[in-house]
Amino acid sequence: MENARAYSRMSITVTNDGPYALSGGPPLSRQTIGSNREGESVDWLPGKTIAAGASYFLYRCGHSANKPFCDGSHIKIGFDGKETAGRRPYVGQSQEIDGPTMALTDAESLCAFARFCDREGKVWHSVLKARTSTAREAFEHQVGQCPSGRLVAWVLATRQPIEPRLPPSIVLIEDPQEVVSGPVWVRGGIKIIAADGSTYEVRNRVTLCRCGQSRNKPFCDGTHASVGFKDE
Repeated sequence: MENARAYSRMSITVTNDGPYALSGGPPLSRQTIGSNREGESVDWLPGKTIAAGASYFLYRCGHSANKPFCDGSHIKIGFDGKETAGRRPYVGQSQEIDGPTMALTDAESLCAFARFCDREGKVWHSVLKARTSTAREAFEHQVGQCPSGRLVAWVLATRQPIEPRLPPSIVLIEDPQEVVSGPVWVRGGIKIIAADGSTYEVRNRVTLCRCGQSRNKPFCDGTHASVGFKDE
């Protein structure tokens, strides 16, 4: 019960043209996208835990000299952090593909370019082949690896979503295959509050931009890969 109350106090506030303000002590760590010989994303590799405290500020302008924490660089560079993301619920912006037993919803605008969806003939084909329990489990696992929650697996008969169990936590993604640093991965249903005080839809998997160049702020749209962003 105490853990539930602690989790409910966790939140992220997107400050006006400034950093993410985190409260409630969400644990902070790094994870790396692990790839196979073919360069496909296959697993999440746990990394170091970062001491952060009960409240802290994570940069989102891409220029802090004290990464992952804010050092005020957003002021020096005149960072434009205007939130451009829409407010439609996930189900209202996603497309659906129905297979024999499972369904897949896909909100492409949320893509964070982690590429787990591309292996094994691509997940959009896997849903059409998910007939056996083994195939269903493989499909559910692959969909659940998507950090942004762009992809969600559903049981077709009951219309129930299948989500991985993720503890409320903040993960900084590293992507050695693309030689870039990825977004801020918000896990476990932590509340995200916009600069105007409104709250975004609470979801189990969300990725926030930290390169400062997403066109879907505050969410990641994969731009970090095209600009070669590195968290150095």
